[in-house]
Amino acid sequence: MNFKNKVAIVTGAGQGIGFEICRLLAANGATVLLNDLNTQLAESAALQIKAEGACVAFPGDASNVAFINKMVDAAIDAYGHLDIVIANAGITLYGDFATYSQESFFKVLHVNLGGSFFLAQAASNKMKLQPNGGAILFTSSVVGHQALKSLAAYAMTKAALEMLAKNLVIELSQHKINVNTIAPGATLTERTMEEKDYERVWSEITPMGRPAYVSDIANTALFLVSEEAKHITGQSLIVDGGWTSVSALPSGIK
Repeated sequence: MNFKNKVAIVTGAGQGIGFEICRLLAANGATVLLNDLNTQLAESAALQIKAEGACVAFPGDASNVAFINKMVDAAIDAYGHLDIVIANAGITLYGDFATYSQESFFKVLHVNLGGSFFLAQAASNKMKLQPNGGAILFTSSVVGHQALKSLAAYAMTKAALEMLAKNLVIELSQHKINVNTIAPGATLTERTMEEKDYERVWSEITPMGRPAYVSDIANTALFLVSEEAKHITGQSLIVDGGWTSVSALPSGIK
């Protein structure tokens, strides 16, 4: 896949899946604006990626509408166009449904849904003016398809993102903008590797015998925002080694 002369924004990309998406985009010719809430993490990640391609750190709160508009405008001002937007920023706040707090509920909605919605809005309003449109990708999750305990609010937001992608087919297809969603399953990242026995547990219950690597998710993301996938829109692609087909629960979850 060739992303030469493409300009991309990826949010929540200081590490993990987002970082690998940025790295592969840059390595394949794109100019990438790498966003993360953590300024040090964003700058360090962009510096690493610069060894392989063009990447600029753009730290800030990807759930803040004013910041979202600033980031999109900065891409247009600097490069004249914006071709790819990947709304990857999100948070997971576990909690029992019976006692889940309003604060946690609205924070998850604000970041996972609000940030993605308004990034897509700001980006698509620029892409509409471009002869070749653009590509938008949301990051969902397998829990948008299969229930797991203590993730009611998070799972709700991920399922909602998939419906948003479908709805935007009506709004954006005539402007040559395709919108899709990727739904990762258990993935080995800096965060998940801190959890006790994460790799062993998910290897045991994943039909393919292991959790995903970040490269599994990133390679799929790149395909969905590539020219090769331009006729694919409104779809959600699960990348989970077959877990949702059997839905075996991790040990300790009932």
